[in-house]
Amino acid sequence: MMLTSAAAPLISLAAEEGGHHDSLNPAVTGGAAFIILLLLLWITTRFNRDR
Repeated sequence: MMLTSAAAPLISLAAEEGGHHDSLNPAVTGGAAFIILLLLLWITTRFNRDR
């Protein structure tokens, strides 16, 4: 099976659906990811006090 023959149905399906979900707001998703990354950075720096 060639890659192009396998990808063609997936491309047409993606074009139909649009790839967007109504409940996912990009600003909220990005803001939540930013807060989580800042929290992980803070936790990492608390455990790395030997420097």
